[in-house]
Amino acid sequence: MATSRDKEKKAASATTKDSPSSKSSKMHRRSRSGCFTCRLRRKKCDEGKPKCRACRHLGLDCEYKRPQWWSNNETRRKQKEFIKTVIKRTKTTEKSLTQSTYGTRDSSSSGSQDDYDINFDPAFVTTPGLYDAYGPSAFMPHDDLYGSGYPWEVDVKTECQTFVNDELTRRDSSISTFSTFMPPPPPQAMLPSYTGDDWVQQDFYEHRQDSWTTEDGIDFDFFDFPHLPRHPEPQFSTMIQLEDCDRPLFDHLIDSVLPLLFPVLEANQGGSVKQDVVLPALENNKAYLHSCLLAAATHLKDTRTAFGMTVEDDTMRHKLAFVSIVVEALNGDTHHSEMLDALLGMISLQGCVGSASDLEKELIPWHQHFQTAADIVQKLNLPAVLEALPLTGGHPPFNMTLTAWIDILGSTMQGKAPRFSNTYRNMFFANATTGLEKLMGCDDLVMYLLSEVACLDSLKVEGRLDDIGISSHIISLAKTLDQIEPTVPPQIPFTNSGKLRPQQLTKNITAVFRKATRVYLCSLVPDYDRHQPATVNLISQMADLLQYIPSGPNGFDRCLVWPMLICGVNSIPASPFRRMLSERCDMLGEAADYGAFGRMVRLLHEVWRRNDDMVISAGVCEATPVTARSPGDSVSTPTAPANAVIATAAAVAANPIPSTTVPRSQNVHWRDVMQQNGWDFLLI
Repeated sequence: MATSRDKEKKAASATTKDSPSSKSSKMHRRSRSGCFTCRLRRKKCDEGKPKCRACRHLGLDCEYKRPQWWSNNETRRKQKEFIKTVIKRTKTTEKSLTQSTYGTRDSSSSGSQDDYDINFDPAFVTTPGLYDAYGPSAFMPHDDLYGSGYPWEVDVKTECQTFVNDELTRRDSSISTFSTFMPPPPPQAMLPSYTGDDWVQQDFYEHRQDSWTTEDGIDFDFFDFPHLPRHPEPQFSTMIQLEDCDRPLFDHLIDSVLPLLFPVLEANQGGSVKQDVVLPALENNKAYLHSCLLAAATHLKDTRTAFGMTVEDDTMRHKLAFVSIVVEALNGDTHHSEMLDALLGMISLQGCVGSASDLEKELIPWHQHFQTAADIVQKLNLPAVLEALPLTGGHPPFNMTLTAWIDILGSTMQGKAPRFSNTYRNMFFANATTGLEKLMGCDDLVMYLLSEVACLDSLKVEGRLDDIGISSHIISLAKTLDQIEPTVPPQIPFTNSGKLRPQQLTKNITAVFRKATRVYLCSLVPDYDRHQPATVNLISQMADLLQYIPSGPNGFDRCLVWPMLICGVNSIPASPFRRMLSERCDMLGEAADYGAFGRMVRLLHEVWRRNDDMVISAGVCEATPVTARSPGDSVSTPTAPANAVIATAAAVAANPIPSTTVPRSQNVHWRDVMQQNGWDFLLI
């Protein structure tokens, strides 16, 4: 009969395994909208049955199941050449039909019965505005042809009122329009050439073949946004009412804050953050507007682009206005969708702004906002809607996706189980998507498993499982992690010409989260020690994985706050992870000091300062600043080559601990460090 110690050793061995099992299941492939022919042509498909309009017009096979020719690049190229031939033949036929408009049909039309459907709709190619030489697409960069989303026009109404002796004596208002359309070209601008067929950019795409044959088209209709119609019109407009003093804040929001929000979503669906998430919610949602302007005021204050009491007053004014509107709506049990937008917006926006050196307590902490948001999610029955998607075939509600992201990662901040863990468990067994990969870059299956690890963590914190029970659950979760381990290693997420490949980026981010989840699971093993060689190697592998994530101000480090936290707090002083983090902080520049990323770095500094005494006293490391922006105190970095230091650390771990040194088992936990410092961080 196995002893408790045998169970623990088996658990530790299972969690540190990092190679895929022979029976590993393939990652769930997300379905794409449109027939495969339209996807090859990069055309919007109306998804008509049995044939879409484009395929019916061209007489092509319209297949919604994966066709044989889709299997590799060579067969796709041949199919594309065949489609080009059909298009040219169609153009020739249409030209001859135009020349004989009032005469009888010539032989060219009767001779093509095998190529064209007799019910073809000529309006498909004669729709006014289908090609507009002076339209916005003519002057857009080619890289953005499929990433610009829908056009928006935003009217900002600014009001200024003058009072004398508390009497309104004058009221002025003005309306400014922001448009996502490109301005009209100057008169001397040269028009782009137009050949009249559907392959205008043929040479361009042949040159960029690696960027569009290796990744499927972007799905711009993936999320179900509560404030947008399911099938949006080509153009939107909204009216946002502002006070005169808030106009600079709104401008700063658009220019400097929104680019920090959901960078992975922006990489997958260009313009979606502004056009689908923020602007539609601002028109009739005052609470959401106040949360956005609060974030802008905070960012202005902390980046030192504005001084004085004005920004401080703006910050408090919008904070109190937000709370007032939300409380009134909650007391009246009204405007549930709007309040959910506002609460989730407040939480996510505050993760983008705020200085790590200014850690004053929030008026209301994030988890109280989230508790209220989760109650509204329950009232709106969004978890049930999400679980029904495998049967209904609908789209994930965006607010439920955002809730799941905050719920799963936020639960680890407090050592509690996620609020909707049962929903994530059911979605895992159904192999269904919640939209997390599109939103924040990590595959849904990995996030579901992370939810399970968080549940196990809460059971351990609450003392509801003994060591044997914990070890048994760890072994089971480690095996499941093995099953979703891909066989293909990470790759550089850029094409040869330097264009970002969003799907490869999400694969790399998923690999980072999967590694951090394994480290998190390791840390739950009874008598866990971060100096064990297996743990040291895991975190060293994380440093290698991060090389596949773009860094710098325009990179994606701010999407990896949670993985960096988990691997950072479990790293030893000699770990190459620390040097890697230092380098990436330097590349981020001042941006490394703000938002959730800056708070994560500050927490790591404090954890390292408290827990590295033993290795420093053993002479393996010396105390030096980890980055140029280290907040005051020193932290440890290696004084020897990484391999030698790791070997020394392993030897130190195996030897008896001197009585003058604090035992490793008494190292303070990162959540305890947060509690002792009064830090209520949401590090996601």
